Amino acid sequence: MGAAALPFIIFTVFWGAIGGVAPFFVPKGPNKGIIQVLLILTGICCWLFWLCCYVVQMNPLIGPKLEKEILLILAKQWGQPIKEVEHS
Repeated sequence: MGAAALPFIIFTVFWGAIGGVAPFFVPKGPNKGIIQVLLILTGICCWLFWLCCYVVQMNPLIGPKLEKEILLILAKQWGQPIKEVEHS
């Protein structure tokens, strides 16, 4: 299962507009440069945060913790019974 292209494109365009286009529309004033840098950093950081959250959902490191009995019931319901192994 891979990532869908549409959300990636939509969020890249959105945060690209915030960080790449919005700084050109800042009105003149003593803090124009600071506001432009703020918009650029906001766009980059928010896009990177979104990207990390989106990508980590494709292959999560932590899965649900299920008890042995629940696993056996699920396997039986799904038609893949698990044979219990006896330890010696």
